[in-house]
Amino acid sequence: MGMLLAFAPFLAFVVIERLVGVPAGLAAGALLSAALLLRDAVSRTRHVKVLEIGTFMLFGGLTVIALLPGAAQWSIAAVRLRADAGLLLIVLASIAIGRPFTLQYAREEVSSDLWGRPEFVRTNYVITAAWTAAFAVMVIADLALIYLPALPRSVSIVSTVLALVGAVKFTGWYPEREPSAAAGQ
Repeated sequence: MGMLLAFAPFLAFVVIERLVGVPAGLAAGALLSAALLLRDAVSRTRHVKVLEIGTFMLFGGLTVIALLPGAAQWSIAAVRLRADAGLLLIVLASIAIGRPFTLQYAREEVSSDLWGRPEFVRTNYVITAAWTAAFAVMVIADLALIYLPALPRSVSIVSTVLALVGAVKFTGWYPEREPSAAAGQ
């Protein structure tokens, strides 16, 4: 559940952007990600995570750019491309620095004696790769929406929903497929 809550700023962005506009949606994402960072910073049981730091930087930076005098008016598709591409880069960076983003959430839910187990770490790399694939699908769907205007918008929406549902289902299923990994999750 903690990992899914980390995506709340993206949901806030989508909802507020639809209701009020792009700058307000970006600001909502930045404020909610700041609140999540603060929650983890003051908690005794939680730790600040790469995904939350990256999300705050992403939405904060996009908000500043959107509010600059003379800033270009981005289309909804262009803003979503920036947000989804930023999310993809955050997740790829977590892998590149050797801290797959799911590992940080999994460690909050299991005993610390499991953290160093190779199957626990490997399971989190695989789950993070599944999320990476889902975010890549979202970026491709955003690009299709921008560069293939004849494509029905529903194709992009369905692709995004299926990618996210697939990642969530995989996250629940994968650790249970291997008994030694299930003990680590």
